Amino acid sequence: MEETVREHDLFCVREPDHQRIPFVFNSPHSGRLYSDAFLAQSRLDARTIRRSEDHYVDELFGRAVGLGAPMLVAHFPRAFLDVNREPYELDPRMFDGALPPHANISSMRVAGGLGTVPRLVAENMEIYRSRLPVEDALERIETIYKPYHATLRRLIARTHVLFGRAILIDCHSMPGNVRVAGSSMRPDIIIGDRYGTSASADLSRMAVTLLEDLGFTVTRNKPYAGGFITEHYGRPRRGLHALQIEINRGLYVDETTLVKKPEFDWLAHILGTFFAEFAAHVESSTESLPLAAE
Repeated sequence: MEETVREHDLFCVREPDHQRIPFVFNSPHSGRLYSDAFLAQSRLDARTIRRSEDHYVDELFGRAVGLGAPMLVAHFPRAFLDVNREPYELDPRMFDGALPPHANISSMRVAGGLGTVPRLVAENMEIYRSRLPVEDALERIETIYKPYHATLRRLIARTHVLFGRAILIDCHSMPGNVRVAGSSMRPDIIIGDRYGTSASADLSRMAVTLLEDLGFTVTRNKPYAGGFITEHYGRPRRGLHALQIEINRGLYVDETTLVKKPEFDWLAHILGTFFAEFAAHVESSTESLPLAAE
């Protein structure tokens, strides 16, 4: 029986009655609560501003809770605050006032308009009508970003204590037109492990194989290898593994209207099958399959 435990007004943890598998699921970009105040700051309309959202990913991956894994779900939108970034990846051009000296103002993500407080949504569309008070950005970090990550750390630590290992699944979606560089392949699913540094190669290969056996076209780390969350929480030599899973949105949602396709329920079901098989393989490999990094 599933129980939802609210930790914060803008995110929650969906808990099983008790945790039965060494997995933690995280959906940081599927939030769809766009406040009137935020929309008033934006030059974009209510549909266009959703273009960076991982549409319905929390629902798509939701069957993991029934299998016995907790899921952390953001309700705030990615366009408002991106928790898959360092806490202070901030663009000084966006703000009135001085950023703190520890802010990372020169990362590639900041340069691309995709910092902790993003400047752009997909296809280089500016979010804001004017510069923001720097206090606005710092408040988002203090009141949402930091509590969110504190909650994620607790879930991972609890799982590690219970099972001697923890496997974080960072749940995302990607535009339907994404191709692998140098080819015409449009993958259905991408498994990201930061090129073998955030999870054991055995674990990543297991995920790819199981998904391919279910009929999906799968790539590993191309073109997405994982973001800050995968990189930050994956410590495979300590039994802490982090995988990013990207689902092609074209499989389940109309990207213009944002209406779920009829295939949505089938995809959610088959992903539930994948999670169950993945958990069973991990359990059976506790002694036979090494999960240390290569």
